[in-house]
Parts: sequence; C-alpha cells; structure tokens
Amino acid sequence: MADIESSGPLDHSTADAVGKATEALEYVERARGHLYAFHQLIGRADFLFEECAVMLNEAGHRSHARSMWHNLVGRDVLEGRWTFQVVEGFDNGYYEAARAELHSLVDDLAGGRRHVHEEGMRQRRRAERTAFFDPDTS
Repeated sequence: MADIESSGPLDHSTADAVGKATEALEYVERARGHLYAFHQLIGRADFLFEECAVMLNEAGHRSHARSMWHNLVGRDVLEGRWTFQVVEGFDNGYYEAARAELHSLVDDLAGGRRHVHEEGMRQRRRAERTAFFDPDTS
C-alpha cells in the first residue's frame, strides 16, 4: 500500500465515506466469524444428539431414541440447508459482494489505501500529541 503522501491528497468527505465502508466490512467479517461458529456449534450438537439417540436406544428407550434420530440427527437447520450450505451461501453472496464493493471504493477513490480514514486520524493524533507535549512547535 502506498503511504498517504505519495498517493495524493484525499478530501475528508471521501476519506470518511471509505472509512465507513471499511468499518462496515469489518462488521461483516465479524458476522462471518459468528456464522462459522454457528456452523461448528450446530455440527457438534448434531453429533451429540446422535450419541444421545444411541444411548437411549441401548437403555431401552427406543421410542425416544427414534424420535431424537428422526427429529434432530442430520436435520436441516433451514429448509433444505445444512449449516455448511448457509455458510457457503453467505460467502458466495453477501460476503463476496461486500468485499468487491469495498475493494472498488478503495482502488478507485483511495489509491488502494484501505484504512485511509485511520491514516488521517493517526496523523492528526500525532500532530496533537506533539503540540500537547511541545507547545512551541505549533
């Protein structure tokens, strides 16, 4: 990535807008992580329900074992979908669209700098720090 000076100036409104999009994608990334956690947690629960059904059957509780097996083991979490399909649908749809939009903004408007808003904030905060500790430099 180019530094802020070598790519030319960027107006504050554009930097702020690109910063909002960057922040939004960070939330999408977090949501994606939660979706993967959901996928793993449901998968583990499914195996535990299967173990429970086997144990119930071995303990002579066949109707409960059949019910557990029929109603939960291997069940779709959404109509027609297991969790891996939910994750893949999200990745191939919303997630890829969000990433593509951000990359387009960053490339077209910010010279490839993803965190241009933060770059500006860093420069301002460093200038404020310098002025705070050495008032004669301002």
